[in-house]
Amino acid sequence: MEFIGSSYKGDTTNGRMDGKGEYTFPTETKYEGEMKEGMFHGKGVLHFPNGSKYEATWENGIAKQGSFTFADGLQYQEKDWDYCDGYDRRFYSERCNGLRPAGASQLSDLHPPHIIPDGCYDCGDGSYDPKARVVTSYSGRFLRNAGESTFVTVGVKTEFIASWLPPRMMAAGMMGHREDPPSQRGLLLQQGKRKELPV
Repeated sequence: MEFIGSSYKGDTTNGRMDGKGEYTFPTETKYEGEMKEGMFHGKGVLHFPNGSKYEATWENGIAKQGSFTFADGLQYQEKDWDYCDGYDRRFYSERCNGLRPAGASQLSDLHPPHIIPDGCYDCGDGSYDPKARVVTSYSGRFLRNAGESTFVTVGVKTEFIASWLPPRMMAAGMMGHREDPPSQRGLLLQQGKRKELPV
């Protein structure tokens, strides 16, 4: 396990995880629960670094039945999910504690929100710096290099940020995030071509 960056504390049989234990992934996600023949088996909980968790019953490494709880205590429901459904756009903490007075509105579920350096984006577990292409924790500790893509939170909207740009987009000067993907028409106009194509 030391070769792949994970660790295990708990019961073993013949050198395999077996019984109760705690398995920590290289991403700092932890599984606490029952194991059988080296796999998650029985009742167990995955604890994610951001504070959320997934409680499930596992069979041979596969979750058969479970529930996901966000870091703020909101429990995901597959049916009748009414959180942020278009009719009610409040954060979960606002649903629990009420709205703040005018002028003290919340920009995220956490109040006060994490401080994000200028030019960076909130990734949920830290901030993404598009110039350095790294994600650091809110306290400034290095978390990871940006992979092929990074999800960031911009206000209340989660957007997909590609850490690579095709050459035609680089040539057109289209760097960084956008509210909407560029249209073919807009791309040609930015390149100085006057022909307009239908959007």
